[in-house]
Amino acid sequence: MLSTGALRAHLLAARLAGPVATSRETSLRSYRLFAARDPRVLLGLAPERAWGEGELLRLMADRCGVSGDPAHVSGPDAIDPDRTMAALDAFAERLALVAERRAPVLLGTGHPHRLLGFYAGLADALSAAGCPVLTPAQGRCVDITTRFGVRPYRLDYVRGVALVREPGGRPTGGETGAHTHSPLPVRLALQDAAERLGVLPELVIGDHGWVCGAGQLGIEAIGPADTDDPALFVGEAEGRVSVVVPLDDGVRAPFYRPLTRYVLNRACLSQ
Repeated sequence: MLSTGALRAHLLAARLAGPVATSRETSLRSYRLFAARDPRVLLGLAPERAWGEGELLRLMADRCGVSGDPAHVSGPDAIDPDRTMAALDAFAERLALVAERRAPVLLGTGHPHRLLGFYAGLADALSAAGCPVLTPAQGRCVDITTRFGVRPYRLDYVRGVALVREPGGRPTGGETGAHTHSPLPVRLALQDAAERLGVLPELVIGDHGWVCGAGQLGIEAIGPADTDDPALFVGEAEGRVSVVVPLDDGVRAPFYRPLTRYVLNRACLSQ
């Protein structure tokens, strides 16, 4: 089993925690947009109350370990690795509980180029433990607003993990899917699961709109989030998201493999 000390060292070496690539300017901009209820950063969450910029900064300092000093406005942002470790342990506890019940799960990502392998490892282990890994609405189209306007995407699954692809042409061997923050894919998947399959997941595992969109609909949801993703941490603070793991969600894909091994070992799901 990967020790806590070894994983903590990996988090810092890979810049998953500690000083991260996400800039302070980017994080503060997200907090301003969230305070203004900009849907681009709400990620499908409808906050129960108003969140000012200062309150968001204090929340992110508490949950992530970013600087709580409003005068700190530039340079790299930072994540406390001990907060990441504690959240990974809580994440593993949720996996263990759902595996014990052999409950249905849904996994999806808006970061397929980075996080697909992380989620696929979880999907494999949960399936082996007897959890139905749902793949609803496969091949269905969903219109997502982008900076280029509204564009159609197609919901697809790779190793049990949902993602969206731009339509047209068959996927090539190196293609993993499109980056998105939208909650529309998870809404489509949950609607199809209820109407066609007659079952809803007891747990949604993912990021961005997959977590916030599911949590807003009352489905338990867990996943990682960066310092510029305040919506997930607000959802956790308001009780609609169960666990958020603070980490940089944009490092190279292989750097997430030790996290998969760690949480599966902690959840007693290693194969």
